[in-house]
Amino acid sequence: MSLLRSLGVSVVIVAGYFVLPMRIDGTFAVVALVGGLAVVGLLLARQILDISRSPYPRIRAIGALATSVPLFLAIFSTTYVLMARAQPANFSEPLSRLDAAYYTVTVFATVGFGDITAVSAAARAVVTVQMLGDLVMVGLVARTLIGAVQHNLSQRGE
Repeated sequence: MSLLRSLGVSVVIVAGYFVLPMRIDGTFAVVALVGGLAVVGLLLARQILDISRSPYPRIRAIGALATSVPLFLAIFSTTYVLMARAQPANFSEPLSRLDAAYYTVTVFATVGFGDITAVSAAARAVVTVQMLGDLVMVGLVARTLIGAVQHNLSQRGE
């Protein structure tokens, strides 16, 4: 049930990104980004605690990644859309929601095709924050989730 719930949450996050109105100006977008990242941090802290207490820690860890990664990516995608709307010169081309999601994933995956680039200092700063966040998500968060699973299993003698 936990994996189905996580899948459902992921679908809601992605659907919300594509259908909910985005009427915030570019300056507030950065404030929303910081708040969103704080929410992701709190969510991950809670999930790590839940993993360490769960009778099914592996499934719980997969569920944690299945919800936290889409949320993390949606937060940056939203920020890029809002920045592009507020100041079209922030990026090399106008960004639709799909363009921003694509750009966010190419940065996250370190593919960086170069078809969309951050042009302004503000956009480059946000992309740099995303790259650092990507390293944290891939390295520290994954390691911490694995550590919580291992701790739980060792406590149970498995």
